[in-house]
Amino acid sequence: MRDRVILHCDLNNFYASVETVLHPELKGKPIAVCGDPEKRHGIVLAKSELAKKAGVKTAEAIWQAKRKCPDLIVVSPTYSEYVKYSKQVKEIYLSYTSEVESFGLDECWLDVTGSGKLFGTGPEIAESIRSRVKSETGLTVSIGVSFNKIFAKLGSDLKKPDAITVIDRNTYKNIVWKLNVGEMLYIGKATLERLRTLGIKTIGDLANADVKTIERHFGKNGLKMVENAKGDNCERVKSYYEKSVPESVGHGMTTPEDVKTADEAGKVIYALAEMTAFRLRSYGLKGETVSIDLRSSDLRHRSKQGRMAVISDSADMISATAIELMNSAYDFEKMPPLRTITISVSKLYNSEDLIQSSLFEESDLKSGKLDRSIDNLRNKFGFGVVKRGINLDSELSPKSDDDDFLPFDKRNK
Repeated sequence: MRDRVILHCDLNNFYASVETVLHPELKGKPIAVCGDPEKRHGIVLAKSELAKKAGVKTAEAIWQAKRKCPDLIVVSPTYSEYVKYSKQVKEIYLSYTSEVESFGLDECWLDVTGSGKLFGTGPEIAESIRSRVKSETGLTVSIGVSFNKIFAKLGSDLKKPDAITVIDRNTYKNIVWKLNVGEMLYIGKATLERLRTLGIKTIGDLANADVKTIERHFGKNGLKMVENAKGDNCERVKSYYEKSVPESVGHGMTTPEDVKTADEAGKVIYALAEMTAFRLRSYGLKGETVSIDLRSSDLRHRSKQGRMAVISDSADMISATAIELMNSAYDFEKMPPLRTITISVSKLYNSEDLIQSSLFEESDLKSGKLDRSIDNLRNKFGFGVVKRGINLDSELSPKSDDDDFLPFDKRNK
């Protein structure tokens, strides 16, 4: 059976690039998208290529970024524009194949195996997409071309910006196996540390590791990791029109400074709850179960989950449940400060189905109307236009999608 032809398309510096398209006067200048630009201690959410070259990092305070890059221009996130441009680019992808699977706003896999007669080889299709994205949207995209999703993703990461990398059967061992094992999809920091204790540093080390040893330490997930490293991943690219309900929707934040008290953590949690609720409503979903993951400054973590009093998409309900879970799981007087807080909502339901089933009281529906009104304002003027009282004296505010702020919609595999 012939190999599939899989592309992974990754829009370069997506949020900062969209801002540059919206504001051409920013072109050729270092810019950073920040959650609260008016505050010196606001946090960098995303940065342009020039800012990155100057050493600006995601999640650091604005004052730190400006110390590295004095000419840095700071702008507020415009979430609705990011969604609009994401959809525009996906329309380009869909002109080549219906098998387009989103991986966040700025990344997609495409299976173009059946598109060859119309559009050419994988690299030719990738070049056509790269050219069209640039000419039709003003954005640039890096594309990996390979025979499975894992290697295609690695390919798009290897050359940036505005580049194409081909990883085929003849070259994957030379290209992929020398890479740090942490570069491979689905291997997080904790797994990486455990692999290193076993002497596994590269993807090649993992591909050639003793399978029984890996299974003993990581279970079935370990076997999947070895399969991915060997190039044997067979996971299909889902059709764009295949509507699947996310398993969970959540948001996380790595703070620039240690979180030392429950009050400080509560403000972070509320900011995360607002963004999670916003994303739930954008999907037309409500959830029943809240989970919280707390990672301390010494990299240990605790997690806990519990049910909300009612099925909800309300930030108030989500945050109240998450704070209750945090208080029962974490003692700030006895434990190290926190650095990363992640919350998620699972056991999801379609909002319209619930309303039609009369599962909500009148007060819940009124609260939902208020939330939707706030959503409309944020879509039009930016997320920071409306703040709840709990966050008015805080330097934290809900963040738009970015690698270091961990938004996700975990879908059933």
